[in-house]
Amino acid sequence: MIPAHRATRAAVGWLPAEQLGQWPVDARLRPWLIAKGLLTVRLRAACGGRFELRLCDQRSGPLSVEHRHYLPSGDDTGLFREVQMCCGGRVWVFAQTVMPDSTLDAHPWLAELGDAALGETLADLSDVRRSSYEYAWLPAGGPLAARALQDVAPRPEGLWARRSRFWVRAAPLMIQELFLPAMGVS
Repeated sequence: MIPAHRATRAAVGWLPAEQLGQWPVDARLRPWLIAKGLLTVRLRAACGGRFELRLCDQRSGPLSVEHRHYLPSGDDTGLFREVQMCCGGRVWVFAQTVMPDSTLDAHPWLAELGDAALGETLADLSDVRRSSYEYAWLPAGGPLAARALQDVAPRPEGLWARRSRFWVRAAPLMIQELFLPAMGVS
């Protein structure tokens, strides 16, 4: 059974940053969620030589209604890239990038990133913009959280996540970052 404060939180959609303070977030996790700058850079600093970025999956597939609304490209399909960001062998962050087909047509190199960090790669380019973050509590049984938690035991009730849009020379893509229970524990 889900505790009352969690049941309400489980129904939350994506929230703008100014509303995140209305929800109970673990004090250890909050700074990671709200910090500005590149998450990969912060993780490298926190983990030192124990940081690792692993490509888990990369596949083409249909964009959901939510994807098409958030990434107004007119495309029905795109590329889904999923990575794990680890510290000392433990997964701290699971990230999914969604790139509509038109973005890949404009920037085919995005499909060739392999184990390279997308944020760090984009930081080196000109004419790249990023939206503000949005936040959500994703129930463990939802499709994205379930992918992030497939090797985690015991499984938590859900995960805090943040997402943002990038425009690479006007071509949109989305990054969703899910913060796992091992976050900050090495």
